[in-house]
Amino acid sequence: MGTASPNLTVDNVVTPAQWRVGDTVNVSYRVNNTGSRKAPDLSDIGVLRSAGSLEPEDIDLAARDLIKSDLVGFSSMTGYSDLTRKLITRVKELDPSTYVIWGGIHPIIHTEDAAQAPVDAICTGEGELAFAEWLEHYKNGTDFTNTQNFWFKDKQGNIKRNGFRPLMSAKELETLPYPKYAGEEWLYSHDSEGFRKITRSHYLHNDGLAYQAIWSIGCPLHCTFCGNTVFIANDPKYKRIRHTSAAYIVGEVQRAREIHPHLNTVLFHDDSFMAIPLTELTDFATLWREKVNLPFCVYGVIPSYVQRDKLEVLTWAGMNRIRMGIQSGSERILKFYRRPTPLPRVESAAADLAHFSKYHINPAFDIIVDNPIETRQDVVDTLELIYRLPRPFTCNVFSLRVIPNSVLEKQMQEAGIDLEQINANFNSLRPTLANVVLYMLLVWKMPRKWFEKFLPHVRAYSDPQTMHPILLTLVRIPWLLKQAFRHLRFGEFSVITGYSGFILWKIGLLGLWKKLFARKLELPRERVEALTMNAAAADATS
Repeated sequence: MGTASPNLTVDNVVTPAQWRVGDTVNVSYRVNNTGSRKAPDLSDIGVLRSAGSLEPEDIDLAARDLIKSDLVGFSSMTGYSDLTRKLITRVKELDPSTYVIWGGIHPIIHTEDAAQAPVDAICTGEGELAFAEWLEHYKNGTDFTNTQNFWFKDKQGNIKRNGFRPLMSAKELETLPYPKYAGEEWLYSHDSEGFRKITRSHYLHNDGLAYQAIWSIGCPLHCTFCGNTVFIANDPKYKRIRHTSAAYIVGEVQRAREIHPHLNTVLFHDDSFMAIPLTELTDFATLWREKVNLPFCVYGVIPSYVQRDKLEVLTWAGMNRIRMGIQSGSERILKFYRRPTPLPRVESAAADLAHFSKYHINPAFDIIVDNPIETRQDVVDTLELIYRLPRPFTCNVFSLRVIPNSVLEKQMQEAGIDLEQINANFNSLRPTLANVVLYMLLVWKMPRKWFEKFLPHVRAYSDPQTMHPILLTLVRIPWLLKQAFRHLRFGEFSVITGYSGFILWKIGLLGLWKKLFARKLELPRERVEALTMNAAAADATS
């Protein structure tokens, strides 16, 4: 997202008379007179589940509006589970008769924790079809407590734990309506009179000129730090990639552009976009270029699935940015995270990305730091990898944090690690020399002899060492400026949010800039046909 202040989404709300079942309500941070959001206070964040915060009076005001409904459904990630619990508790205090369902990722990956909240039900799996089944019973007054993918709590606090329904098939995904967007969503803020419809201004301040999308579901990996490990434990078939047709996702984006014609990029948040077979990616690329013809970014990229022909056809379609997970330059730590991609394959994938650099904003590689399991050599190995990777690139550097009930949490407990020490906000890096050097390398590849002078002074996370908060801040400033410049050069306004990009689009300068300076890969028809035939042949033999 474009801003640091996230929303808590409240889905599937049976609202007052003018609202419809399925309307989406966003409970946001306070909005001041300029329309910008008040950033959360991160100074006292200690655990992942306490990432969000609202003042008690805000929780009370939101809850008083929500109890006008017969049914309220909350959807949250684990980072906002404490905030969600507070809202649920206040709703039940004000009106115990309001039926409350808690869904989203948190009740799936930490089911028992969510069940302890004062809820009537929690959704423990994919909720689209399960909720429709539940709602039909609810409206007809029939018994809904056997609905799979739900746990139900009676008035005595007894919990009925139902099992899981099969994961949705690609055919079933195709039957779902497009996600709610623009005027179909509601926002609560302290300075407005209760809930009101989200406006274009809210989207510009949060997403810039970008549309957020997901085409595929599933991930073949089993990384210990990821909540997907719980999804896979619930149903091993979650490792398979499921997605709608190319026509469906293209239609979704076309619908969004009809509402907001200023959209100039699409951000795909799939966990493993590149794992989709080449034939299907080629179909997508052809239709996308014909019907949408917008640049797009792919966030979920696993190095093992990076192939030059896939990059070629997607770049031809309009892909101009990629985010790829690397996590560590240490083979030992990659084994600890259960990431099976060997480092030579990571470097090969980075080289393939570098081949298309003149058409792309620099690719971003995810790196996890501040891991108490790491030795000094592990830290050095990561710095060495960053030093030798083909340029240009940048990195998203995250401080390790633990998702409750994940495999990583169990690993840390077995290792005797104090989780309170590492469950801080993942953007709050420890100002170690290792992190300073890492950011220096992202700004400038220093001469090898200079790099080697820094390495003897690098320490592991748990080792006693001098902290460099001012130096870390100073090296991050040019890194941020380089990031902004890279996006501006492509006329891309998803990281730079607000009205600036919209105004440039409105007066025509953004389109002119992109025509003059943005490079686009052109392929002769014969090459596209050859890629399609090669993909079909590869699928036939696999």
